[in-house]
Amino acid sequence: MRLIDLDLDLLRCFAAVAGAGSFTAAGEAIGLTQSGVSVRIRRLEEQLETRVLERTSRSVTLTPEGEVLLGYARRMLDLNDETVRRLRAPWAEGDLRIGIADYFAPNVLPTLLGRFCRHYPRIRLSVRTGLGLDLIPAFERGELDLVLAGQEEELQGGEILLHEPLIWVTAEAGLSGNKTPLPLVSLPHPCSHRRAAIDGLEQQGRQWDIVFTSSSIAGVQAAVRAGLGVGVLPRSALTEGLRPADDSLGLPPLPYSAIAVFAQKDVKTAVRTAFVDFLIEELKQSTALSDGPRLHVA
Repeated sequence: MRLIDLDLDLLRCFAAVAGAGSFTAAGEAIGLTQSGVSVRIRRLEEQLETRVLERTSRSVTLTPEGEVLLGYARRMLDLNDETVRRLRAPWAEGDLRIGIADYFAPNVLPTLLGRFCRHYPRIRLSVRTGLGLDLIPAFERGELDLVLAGQEEELQGGEILLHEPLIWVTAEAGLSGNKTPLPLVSLPHPCSHRRAAIDGLEQQGRQWDIVFTSSSIAGVQAAVRAGLGVGVLPRSALTEGLRPADDSLGLPPLPYSAIAVFAQKDVKTAVRTAFVDFLIEELKQSTALSDGPRLHVA
């Protein structure tokens, strides 16, 4: 068998399509047109002399060979990106204390932080998670250098990092019966997710009742999974045992949630820039490098 050198650009395109499930969405994530994506996938299949994607008018799915390739592609891309960052940004060194709202990409966050530590071994991270209303006072007291939290929180300034849709969620079995008032599972006041849910229901003239309040996203997920009621979560927080609420429930549309990064003015610029730039690039590729839902990066 003749060995070939796989083109990383083609692999990155393939991973994007595999994650997004469509050529159009993949192209948006990596800055290519739909036709540009199609050309790259065709070149990759020609190199490998096998089909890696099955295309229909409605969807794109992996072939068995594509499933095998995807695992290798992700590992190769990760190693490539780590190498480039290690060699091009050796100056990024120092301590960084980060506060992260626990509704920020909870399913992919540990992986992102692990990748960052591998790519920037000279930056020492200290991470605190929780609700924005708890992290912001710590930030204002100077206990945190950076905070990733909802722009709606009580903190001025900040640079919008991403927009992510909020969705109504129920247990996998759905919500039994057309309950009135609608049972809600929620984060505590003044959470913007809670406010969005209540505002939408009030505009419908629909009765509601907060049946469970949790101080964490994990608590909301667990309560909804147990069938206590309907919750509102960022799309990236949709985990096993949960599903988007059925249209039959007639729930109102929800807005996007804006996540912003807030930084202390005296944070070492190279360290801060390395972390924020890394996060932006990773989120842009989140559809390609994870099985989670897409995040809309600003």
